[in-house]
Amino acid sequence: MPEDPSGTTDFHDVSSFASWTRVVGLTLSPDGGRLIATVQSPGSGGRTFVPALWEIDPTGEHEARRLTWSARGESSPAFTADGELLFLSGRDRTDPGPELWRLPEHGEARVAVRHPGGIRGFTSARSTGTIAYSAGLLPGALDAESSAKLRKVRSAAGVNAILYESGATRYLGRDLGPEEPHVFVREIDRDAPVNLGGLGLGWATGADTALSPDGTRIAYTRNIDGRIPDENRAVVVVADTGTGERLHVVDGLRQLHYRPVFTADGAGLVCHRELQGTYDRPPHETLIRTDLVTGEETDLLAGFEHWPMEVSLSPVPGDDTLWFTAGEQGRSPVFRRDPDGTVTRLTESGAYSGLCVSPDGRTLYALRSGLDAPPRPVRLNAAGAGQEPAVLPSPGGIGALPGTLTEVHTEAEDGFPLRGWLALPAGACAEKRAPLLVCVHGGPHISWSAWSWQWNPWVFAARGYAVLLPDPALSTGYGRRMLERGWGQWGGRPYHDVMALTDAAVARSDIDATRTSLAGASYGGYLANRVATRTDRFKAIVSCSGQWDLRSFQSETDSPWQFQRFLGDPLTQPERYEADSPHLDVARIRTPMLVTHGGKDYRVPVTQSAALFQDLQRFEVPVKFLYFPNENHGITAPGNLALRYSAILNFLDHHVLGAQWRLPEVL
Repeated sequence: MPEDPSGTTDFHDVSSFASWTRVVGLTLSPDGGRLIATVQSPGSGGRTFVPALWEIDPTGEHEARRLTWSARGESSPAFTADGELLFLSGRDRTDPGPELWRLPEHGEARVAVRHPGGIRGFTSARSTGTIAYSAGLLPGALDAESSAKLRKVRSAAGVNAILYESGATRYLGRDLGPEEPHVFVREIDRDAPVNLGGLGLGWATGADTALSPDGTRIAYTRNIDGRIPDENRAVVVVADTGTGERLHVVDGLRQLHYRPVFTADGAGLVCHRELQGTYDRPPHETLIRTDLVTGEETDLLAGFEHWPMEVSLSPVPGDDTLWFTAGEQGRSPVFRRDPDGTVTRLTESGAYSGLCVSPDGRTLYALRSGLDAPPRPVRLNAAGAGQEPAVLPSPGGIGALPGTLTEVHTEAEDGFPLRGWLALPAGACAEKRAPLLVCVHGGPHISWSAWSWQWNPWVFAARGYAVLLPDPALSTGYGRRMLERGWGQWGGRPYHDVMALTDAAVARSDIDATRTSLAGASYGGYLANRVATRTDRFKAIVSCSGQWDLRSFQSETDSPWQFQRFLGDPLTQPERYEADSPHLDVARIRTPMLVTHGGKDYRVPVTQSAALFQDLQRFEVPVKFLYFPNENHGITAPGNLALRYSAILNFLDHHVLGAQWRLPEVL
């Protein structure tokens, strides 16, 4: 056992760590003078986090100031053209859905928009008083009033059934319907919204919406149902806010279009386009610009090797500069794209999100995190390359880490260069070698680059474990080739890459090669299951929310058509599912396993882990199943997150270090 498993830091106390205050979003006022952060703190009973709004000083000279205090919290801040702060909150209603509130710089908050069932998302025009919001209407309802009457009828009849006729039925942790999200537009000081129509049932809820600076046009993401698997997709609709007339649709088969943003002059629209993968070709992500006069589309990142994530456009009319983030070699830098197409990386380290651009286009504000630091608001020069940001005072800081962070490099079987992060516990050396935990990321199209609350290496380092965070084939940030070399080999090439990086880690003099374990969630949980069938080198394996039977998973997941694109029709091409489905090789498993899953997980339904648990018992493999009935694809409630960390640590201590098995106290 480690000499001091209790320790004195928040990383040693999993309940304290799981309840840490978190900064999760930023927004900037149109004049650039006010910077608002959304900050989450644990609510009563450890059941959830409650968001509040804080004002951050853009100059960095003054401490942050809390603006809102309600027990239900406030989220999604945005500004009107005249500087009033808008946000969503359910602070004074019994209906579970939030209302849209407005808060002047000096004065009390008041309700701006109410809707039965709540507001799902909103946006405001930069230069006028126009706002757009999304909210649900029951089938047959034309407006909020008629929808409210139908809600009462359903409630009085004791009905909560939903009739589906096509498309999706669930998304992540929620059932879709019976209300369909609609987009409404209105002037903030008027009471008559214009209903621009429904968005269909799917992942697009209306939160993904933009208004032109003058408020005359709106762009929103809409769900489209069609023949499975190729015609189910997401499109971006551009419409006139006064009449609702559709002016343009950004669309394409086997494509997803989302996150629309208008250019500063309103003449163009930039959005993400994902060319979805097939069995023979991995997906491809880029940014496209649509000329709203000619309809011409331009790929803004043609030839760029990495997947763009967040994007912000210059607010200066006539300036086509934009900034975006993308994964690169275990970081997530900020990039600037100049009007001539030149792309420049502005930051050297860290992972960035929440980009905001000052009105003159000269300054960027963002949240910066890393595997060694949680998100903090920072300020950047919008033009300077290779810079480190100025950190702005904010809540949510941490103390000293219980170890150090380094990198591991090696070469794959096909000669491709591989890398990963390695978190070493304090004091690890040749005389005191650390046991190793290998953590495989989910996705799989992501990489280890940003701070993680759910899979934080320092919680394990505080217990004395070194933690390897490998980026195998299918990870982003290493170019197109990294995706291609692993595509269609879900448990093949990525498995070999993880093993190669594990070999490189245990070759170090400060790592104990005889005491190793592996864990993963989502795709990482699937790969953990696959690892269990292919090697017994690890003393313990933790599988969280992972796929077990690929064929049953395809029909149960919330987007089955996507996996049909990837693997084909399971009725006519079953061999593609059987080639890499771990359940077919259960008889090979010898390693003790801890399995965890959330009951509300619709991405990877809990039936996958339930079947794994039963199969392992049948073959007399030591196994434990930690089930969270009310959790989604991830574990988010502070109490449940602390419990999962405790269970994993105790399981590793037992099987890797030889300690006696201990139940977490709350169990």
